This record gives sequence, structure tokens and C-alpha cells, in this order.
Amino acid sequence: MPAELACVLAYARTLLAARYARARNRDRQLGASTVEWVVITMIVVVIALAVGGIITAVVTDKARQVCTSINGAGGTGTAGCTGG
Repeated sequence: MPAELACVLAYARTLLAARYARARNRDRQLGASTVEWVVITMIVVVIALAVGGIITAVVTDKARQVCTSINGAGGTGTAGCTGG
């Protein structure tokens, strides 16, 4: 193995060992904080999905009403409007 490569590998190993040691010695509260953020994120996602579902239902209902009105007024049902 070339001397330069051995030097780079030794340096990388030292950096990784130091990083591993810092990670092992970190405050355990960091994990609790992460769990809190995951729970908060899950709640926000569930709320967003619920609101998206409600909006989709309302828009679909209004689109049906518009199609029914168009067809009831003698429309031809163009642009994919098939009626109520």
C-alpha cells in the first residue's frame, strides 16, 4: 500500500473514531427530543391528510353540482362533464 494512502486511511479512521466517541457520549435527552419531533410531525401529517380529504370531497361535490346544472340547462356534457 502506498504511504499516502496509508496516511489518508489512518486519518479517516481517527476522524471516524472521534466522531463515534462523541456520538456515544452525547446527552440522552437528544433522543427524547427526536421522538417528540417525530410525534409532532406525525400529528401534522395526519391533520394535513384529513384536511386534504375534506377539500377533495368538497371540490368533487361542487364539480358534480356544476355538471348537473350544465346538463340540466341543456348542455352537451363537454369537457368530461357527465352529469349528476
